[in-house]
Amino acid sequence: MTTAILKKIDELNDRINAHRPIDKRLLKQIKEYFRIGFAYSSNALEGNSLTETETKIVIEDGITIGGKPVKDHFEALGHSEAYDLLYDLAKGKEITETNIKALHRLFYYRIDEKQAGKYRKHKVIITGTDFIPPAPERIPDLMKAFTSNLPACRKKLHPVEFAAVIHKELVMIHPFIDGNGRAARLLMNLALLQAGYPIAIIPPVLRREYLNSLNMIHQGKEKPFINLIAGVCYESSKEYLRLLEG
Repeated sequence: MTTAILKKIDELNDRINAHRPIDKRLLKQIKEYFRIGFAYSSNALEGNSLTETETKIVIEDGITIGGKPVKDHFEALGHSEAYDLLYDLAKGKEITETNIKALHRLFYYRIDEKQAGKYRKHKVIITGTDFIPPAPERIPDLMKAFTSNLPACRKKLHPVEFAAVIHKELVMIHPFIDGNGRAARLLMNLALLQAGYPIAIIPPVLRREYLNSLNMIHQGKEKPFINLIAGVCYESSKEYLRLLEG
């Protein structure tokens, strides 16, 4: 399945590229469209209670939603700031530890300033899985090895596969006390943007499938996860093209 859908994604991307240079006003509108969808979906996957419309109101209007937790508002605002950094980092061709820490810090500093952008110093237990993340003392070396291997990994894989692989690798290292899933989805999209692909959004309706495929990685089966990421990349490319040609 993966090869066939990667071919379809590239065909869509060729159609998107045929529209370049894209009008700056339209490009800005598309960027803002994906900002809201990405923030809503990525946060919702982690249990954030804001709807997509409420996420838009919080981010664009700065209005709080009555009855919703303060933390949910902070997550929306933080994710929006990390989204802007994503586009700045996408102008480069590298992904570093500093980049990953900076993305985490931006979306997390309102929630816990001391832990934002810092590797965890404590053991964590993930509910709903038998997977035990690495001990905290191993994280600096694991992250150094992970980021050092990225250039070679990027060269041998299709950009979508590369994005999926670095997503799952960061989740498995679990370097932060909280927010690892969001950091991984930001990292995945940094890789996609650097390769010229649209932002990929994992909708909340796929939450169970997404979590199940991540759990299968811990059992040595990564293909279902890569297929899922390829699927959402395909849907995001279709959506991007719809916005261009609408």
